[in-house]
Amino acid sequence: MTHLLHLDASARPGFAGKDEHGSHSRNLTHRFVSQWLARRVQDSVTYRDIGQNPPSYISHDWIASSFTPEERREPWMTETLAESDQLVDELIAADVLVIGTPLYNFGMPAALKAWIDLIVRPGRTVDVDETKLPEPYVPLLADRPRHAVILSARGGIGFGPGGEMAHMNHLEPNLVTALNFIGITRIHQIAIEGQETGGDVLAASVEQALHQVDVLVAELQGTLDATPLSQPYERQAEAC
Repeated sequence: MTHLLHLDASARPGFAGKDEHGSHSRNLTHRFVSQWLARRVQDSVTYRDIGQNPPSYISHDWIASSFTPEERREPWMTETLAESDQLVDELIAADVLVIGTPLYNFGMPAALKAWIDLIVRPGRTVDVDETKLPEPYVPLLADRPRHAVILSARGGIGFGPGGEMAHMNHLEPNLVTALNFIGITRIHQIAIEGQETGGDVLAASVEQALHQVDVLVAELQGTLDATPLSQPYERQAEAC
């Protein structure tokens, strides 16, 4: 049985095309998860709407607690790390991480950054081996094949790899760096573009992205329990 962790980071609670000011990234994650479960009813999902229920921001107390060895932590430190521990537990349990996120001002929403900050944890998702200098970091989530699916929505056009605005996109590159750092290296990306343009440009991008989601679900399900995908899936819905 495969377990999915489904995160939605959009500040918009509804679905584009259904609710006023609805979210395109939520449409993509809903499509991915519903298609997945329709084909594999035995699989399970943990859902977190971090867009509507943001995680806490890290604080001085959190930093002090996370860098204190577990056997030396005081009770208040354990309490401080409780939310982070729960989020880390959810991530460790997942075989497929599904992230739905908009591109806000060239980067990720604050809620998603807060989630990243809480799951990059010394001793839980990453360790340090000083004998391996100059790269002492040991990713602890490389213990088994895990996949991450990043489903994003952008207002502009050309923010994907090779695009004219790619140098201004700090969403997917930031997420990929953080996930790779803790050991999740099988990463697949699909994006909708053209929300600000609208009309046929947006419609074509949405249609292509939804099709790519269906293809990715079939590809992952066909290979996840056998041999991991040799080439990560990285496509962008082209606006035309």
